[in-house]
Amino acid sequence: MSELNNENAVLIIGGGHSGVSAALEITEAVDKKVYIVEKKSYIGGRVLQMYKYFPKLCPPFCGFEINTKRIKSSTEGNINFLVSSSVEEITKSKEGSGYKLKIKQKPQYINDNCTVCGECAKVCPEERPNDFNYGMDNTKAIFMPAISSFPLKYSVDDKYCKFSACKKCEEACRYSAINLEAKESIIELKVSDIIFATGWKPYEVEKLENLGYGKYKNVITNVKMERLAAENGPTGGKILRPSDGKEVKNVAFIQCAGSRNENHLPYCSAICCMASLKQAMYLREKNPESSPVIFYIDLRTPGRYENFLNKAQSDEKIKFNKGIVGKISEDHETGDLLLDVEDMLSGKKNKVRVEMVVLASGMTSNIKDDIKEIKIDEDIKIDIDENGFIFNDNFNEGIFSAGVARFPLDVYMSGQSAASAALSVIQHNAKL
Repeated sequence: MSELNNENAVLIIGGGHSGVSAALEITEAVDKKVYIVEKKSYIGGRVLQMYKYFPKLCPPFCGFEINTKRIKSSTEGNINFLVSSSVEEITKSKEGSGYKLKIKQKPQYINDNCTVCGECAKVCPEERPNDFNYGMDNTKAIFMPAISSFPLKYSVDDKYCKFSACKKCEEACRYSAINLEAKESIIELKVSDIIFATGWKPYEVEKLENLGYGKYKNVITNVKMERLAAENGPTGGKILRPSDGKEVKNVAFIQCAGSRNENHLPYCSAICCMASLKQAMYLREKNPESSPVIFYIDLRTPGRYENFLNKAQSDEKIKFNKGIVGKISEDHETGDLLLDVEDMLSGKKNKVRVEMVVLASGMTSNIKDDIKEIKIDEDIKIDIDENGFIFNDNFNEGIFSAGVARFPLDVYMSGQSAASAALSVIQHNAKL
């Protein structure tokens, strides 16, 4: 067990866009240490898994590169990353205000000597599902997590690596960067404030049995569509349907897949409409002969985002259908999908044939599940609502939230939320 020198530090749980942004805002404003605890072996979160984000349609690594430059130029040692780590215990400090924490860090099999040369992966005989591409392809058991990984080094998946039987990667490394004998460690921290920036996950749309996800290969989710469109994705940026690798032209985007449904997610996930609009544009950009159709209940593009909607609507090949898809079935001979649609304007029921369906799965917060894994003092108050979001920060106790830990947000608004959490930390410390 090791103890870090951090008497007046800030802990940020989650190293996604919100967590990193909050850390930068704090350290660039005041001389204060920040520790980011991230379960993955790299920071950046789900934003890095996007092809582009709206409304400018920029690739995510552009903004992430700016953040990594800010990290490197910050006061040395003020931002500390504990990757492959999770918070095990939070207790109130007996020596006054603040908290004591225990953090478990998985074995760090790869050290900073790694030059990402890739020789280790070339000799690795084991494969694993590529979680960065949502399982649509495989990597070796030793792998590069993402094209813009930070820290920039390979990772080892200990669920698939056969440590005792195979050390080929260790033997192939010329830089002594691999140690398969590494052990997990327990780290103790003392902090004045905690920011929960635990991020989100897509709603489990397989629960929507009528829409066929998990039953029909050509029904995918919006997060998978992001990876299909990305040049570093499983298809090299070609939007191909999973069943036969056919380049698709006729794709249906189905909104509110689980959202605004009392049996699933009773709330609107805020970004799904914008995500489907940009993905329809992906399809049109990559295949000019394509004709996507968006089935929606309401199109929600608030404020200046209406300009983005206007841009999509100006493309006559992108069709909009105010209708509810009640059921999806499959033509077993062609792999095409047959949609039973109730047109909300005419009241008619139609049958629509498409080559692929993209479900706009809602956003669910990770915070409720993450807190279950942490032993927390009973007198530490974390207010979580019935939908699994933190609804009230505890300013007096120095507990704050950022990003989708608080409510569904897009990338831009997540940055604003992070800045708000950072300001709250600075104000709280000014009163200590």
